Amino acid sequence: VTPSDSLLYRQVTYLTFCLEKTTMRMALNLSACLNVVLAVGFVACVLSTSDRTLGSAVSRVRNTHMVIPVTPSMRVKTGIRRAPISPKSTAKLDFLEAKPYYDKSTIPVNTHKNKAPLTAKVVSVERIVGPKATGETCNIVIDHEGKMPYWEGQSAGVIPPGIDPKRNKPYGVRLYSIASTRYGDDFTGKTMTLCVRRATYWDPELGKEDPAKKGVCSNYLCDAKPGTELALTGPAGKVMLMPEEKPETPIIMLATGTGIAPYRGFLRRLFVENTEAAEKFKGLAWLFLGVANSDALLYDEDWKAMQEKYPEKFRYDVALSREQKNKSGGKMYIQDKVEEYGKEVFELMNLGAHIYFCGLKGMMPGVLGAMESVAKSQGVNWEETLQKWKKAGQWHVEVY
Repeated sequence: VTPSDSLLYRQVTYLTFCLEKTTMRMALNLSACLNVVLAVGFVACVLSTSDRTLGSAVSRVRNTHMVIPVTPSMRVKTGIRRAPISPKSTAKLDFLEAKPYYDKSTIPVNTHKNKAPLTAKVVSVERIVGPKATGETCNIVIDHEGKMPYWEGQSAGVIPPGIDPKRNKPYGVRLYSIASTRYGDDFTGKTMTLCVRRATYWDPELGKEDPAKKGVCSNYLCDAKPGTELALTGPAGKVMLMPEEKPETPIIMLATGTGIAPYRGFLRRLFVENTEAAEKFKGLAWLFLGVANSDALLYDEDWKAMQEKYPEKFRYDVALSREQKNKSGGKMYIQDKVEEYGKEVFELMNLGAHIYFCGLKGMMPGVLGAMESVAKSQGVNWEETLQKWKKAGQWHVEVY
């Protein structure tokens, strides 16, 4: 190799090295640029997707959220999601109606007796109170296969399995107000719904619940699984029937706890189902519900939805004894609510309204005392007024 060749070789080598270094730097810069572009593109995609998702969510909220007019007694926040009301029946429901629909002469009573109960099956059991409720209450749907027709306001009997140790005989029947219309929550006429509070006993000496003293039937029902067989009797009772022969009649309903059950049947018939009764109802349905706190409110979302949709026909007031105060600064009980609206209640009763009481019998002395106070404030003789209402069939009581 000549010197000139050697110099040329070194020059070519150096130029090659410089070219490779420059190419590598350009590649690195290009790679960095590509990474930035990809990152920006990815973020843009995520933001776009998030916007669409958020927009969809907002749309869903706008479509489902309801602004509900409330009375002062309802200004509480439950924070509890409960099963929403079933959609209004679109098909005309008439296959279980009397002719005319208000004729009570053919109402079914005691189709299934204690000695020959109907075997039915549990469809579902759902807890319907929040974690801070003073006890557990369940919504229980039962399939009777259409073999136990009933009317709104009637009760069903349940015979729990087992032997009563106190009598050494099978357990007796327990009555529960039916919480659905004659068509059931599924509009088939083959189911019924019960609203059951689990009965427990707190032993102060033990400092805990005593399972030996728990309610046999209520715990059996609340612990039931889909498919569990039940022994049903009834239907029973005519005391709590609706005055459908006069569709303009106002209906005032007072409930404590699970005493809400018959009124759920009333209100679904009037405002959810497509029946002649719903079509012709021209009166006012006014519900008073007394419970301990917001978490114990039963079917609260249903009532608020009804109030929004039918503000001229439905009113809803609650008494929360552990969250609200009455005018004297004490706990707010249902009798305090009745007294608060006493003038309106008396006006409606004097116009022919029917008033219903369902729940613990301990509610009655307070409610009667409140109504007596209202009567005195209006210069009315309470005893005479009460007897007049009872004689006219306007007074309905089913307490336990």
